[in-house]
Amino acid sequence: METIQITTEFIKLEAFLKLANLVGSGGEAKMRIQDGQVKLNGEVCTQRGKKLRPGDTVLFQNKELQVQ
Repeated sequence: METIQITTEFIKLEAFLKLANLVGSGGEAKMRIQDGQVKLNGEVCTQRGKKLRPGDTVLFQNKELQVQ
């Protein structure tokens, strides 16, 4: 599992996918999230504005990342 460091209290799911270089743009992140391709803490998440905090895990395209 890879960890991605954030410097704020939280980060939105859409921005996290871009920060982790998992998508090329915000538009792509939006589509992938709304299509149910992203899991947050083991459950499909379709809310692109969902706030992620340290300790949360994201699964996307067989890559597991943890917010730190």
